[in-house]
Amino acid sequence: MFDQLPCIKQSIPLQIVESNQMQTPYNIYKPLKVYRQKYLGISSTVASISFEEITMASVKPWSLVLVVFCIMSLSYFVNGAGSNEGLGASFIFGDSLVDAGNNNYLQTLSRANIPPNGIDFKASGGQPTGRYTNGRTIGDIVGEELGVPSYAVPYLAPNSTGKAILYGVNYASGGGGIMNATGRIFVNRLGLDIQIDYFNNTRKQFDKLLGPSKAKDYISKRSIFSITIGANDFLNNYLLPVLSFGARISESPDAFIDDMINHIRNQLTRLYQLGARKFVIGNVGPIGCIPYQKTINQLNENECVDLANKLAMQYNRRLKELLSELNGKLQGAIFVHANVYDLVMELITNYTKYGFTTASKACCGNGGQFAGIIPCGPTSSLCKDREKHVFWDPYHPSEAANVIIARQLLNGNTTYISPVNLKQLRNL
Repeated sequence: MFDQLPCIKQSIPLQIVESNQMQTPYNIYKPLKVYRQKYLGISSTVASISFEEITMASVKPWSLVLVVFCIMSLSYFVNGAGSNEGLGASFIFGDSLVDAGNNNYLQTLSRANIPPNGIDFKASGGQPTGRYTNGRTIGDIVGEELGVPSYAVPYLAPNSTGKAILYGVNYASGGGGIMNATGRIFVNRLGLDIQIDYFNNTRKQFDKLLGPSKAKDYISKRSIFSITIGANDFLNNYLLPVLSFGARISESPDAFIDDMINHIRNQLTRLYQLGARKFVIGNVGPIGCIPYQKTINQLNENECVDLANKLAMQYNRRLKELLSELNGKLQGAIFVHANVYDLVMELITNYTKYGFTTASKACCGNGGQFAGIIPCGPTSSLCKDREKHVFWDPYHPSEAANVIIARQLLNGNTTYISPVNLKQLRNL
């Protein structure tokens, strides 16, 4: 990696590619872009700066600038991105909304490692990676924007060892939930309790890589823990026909949501005890509005399933109260509330405002008016204008929708992300 610095190699690429599986060439040369534009007058669209270009510029007193830049760059690579330039590590927990390929390594009925999933994922050349969308997940986009030079590697992937984990690890699993019984229809999945077990293993690896003291600082001060979970606890647990029928007779919605809140309180506290301090917790989106729910309930385009959305909103109110409780209770931690429900509902309600042509029909899927019954796969119908669909498949947003959601979480105000946005959280 060091041979890409201008004082060591005769060319400075604007982007690098890590050797990890399915990594993307993030632009991590932010200092370089400033140097190029401010001191050399070279456009950011130029692919690289040659040694000769720097030498020509150095006939003026730029040699000192170059020396300073080399020192800054070495520090950047040795110590990771600076506090204002990039995040140390991104640890991602959750379900299929942010799964980056963990389910590829499970014997499960919930998988997305088949085309055309990933068709727009540039890092893989359009090949499926196990992401349940056509391109990047919200977690991928947030990581890029926060300065993480590589995607968080799936925990179950063979290359989730050694220095690869310093950029973060993804533990999310399609079908996973807060409750351990959630997603059993898929046979295998990683619930949040198991995901935290796996982070405990990662935490021990950090101690070996950095030493206990540096590992503690890296985890607590320079890393963000994002949790996107809860939808499956309704869709593939409490609301699931047949399998949940007995539970719904014996347990009221209030009692079920009480259980969810108690579980996630313990789970977040456990992460805190393992060293996590910067958290972002997404609430449950408007699950009554996804193409699957609209299709099986034979709704019109502008209708949503009322019960599913009411359960989500009831849980979301309790979750927000819980995060306020934890912010007051767990010293040194900050729990950020991501209002995914309102964000997605805004996209669905005002989709034309954001350049979409539909917020009801899945781009990839089959069955019914909204292509919402059969999951995306090789035999599915596929829309030509993928960037014009809010939903990629019967359950998951498209990359275009993910980009809009991620940017609000990164830069938005307290309507969607509070008490701080993610760029502010990174710099705390």
